[in-house]
Amino acid sequence: MWRHLAPALLLTLRAVATELPLPGLAEGPPAPGRRVAVTPAEFAGTQVHHLLALPDAWTPDWRARGQHWPVIVEFTGNYHPASGSTGKVEGAALGFGLSRGEAIWVVLPYIAADGRRNETTWWGDIEATVRYAKTNIPRICAEFGGDPAAVLLCGFSRGAIAVSFLGLHDDEIARLWCGFWAHDHFDGAREWRGTSWGSPLARYQAEAATRLQRLRGRPLLVTQGNMNRDTRDFLEARLPREIWTFEPIDLPALFGPFPNGVAKDPHTDRWLLHETSVGSRVRAWWTQVLAAKVKPQ
Repeated sequence: MWRHLAPALLLTLRAVATELPLPGLAEGPPAPGRRVAVTPAEFAGTQVHHLLALPDAWTPDWRARGQHWPVIVEFTGNYHPASGSTGKVEGAALGFGLSRGEAIWVVLPYIAADGRRNETTWWGDIEATVRYAKTNIPRICAEFGGDPAAVLLCGFSRGAIAVSFLGLHDDEIARLWCGFWAHDHFDGAREWRGTSWGSPLARYQAEAATRLQRLRGRPLLVTQGNMNRDTRDFLEARLPREIWTFEPIDLPALFGPFPNGVAKDPHTDRWLLHETSVGSRVRAWWTQVLAAKVKPQ
């Protein structure tokens, strides 16, 4: 039977069959094997929250055991029904595709302008969102055994822009990270008309270039599911080639025509939940980042 199916369909069926399941959403305190919504004390009485998933090997006595884990921090995409992106922290998947239960995985919110909910489209209150990261990443490391020298910032779509736009917003937040990974889009690579921050292009790119200076030698990975050169051209003109890695990904070639069992659209963060050669290269890059733990210069 299987020999008669088209090769693209076989790829799709294989991908669906081998999808890495996300930890289940659950109520109660954080624990291995589940994703838990956490509302910090300063946001009590609001709907503002981040998601936290602990490593499979995590135990409450981690201090006595002398254990620490790397931390993968994620910003997720905009609300975008055409691609299946919900804009919610609960919809994130990219960081777990990298973590696979071996790191603390945190999905950070964008704080809405009213300070009472998570924003699903663009930034909401930028300063409040940045402050949330500055407060909660050290807090999570201290409470759950995260290694402050091994904190990666990653993101998909809006979150890919946020890796630099928010993660390098100022010197204080920039110091939190040992590495950076952006998938599909990048801060400064194209104009975002109708926004106050992403247009006109010349001003936006100048501001983005200033943020990039805060990388200070730390590694940057950019993966991209389309074949245009906007992001690559932007980075080539502004960053030393030795600190950044660029990986174009032909998702239809890997998984067959979209929509399929992987996602509605190739603009997706679900691809790393499947075994592919490019996924193996991304995880190898992360292993190298952990081994180096580059400090800001």
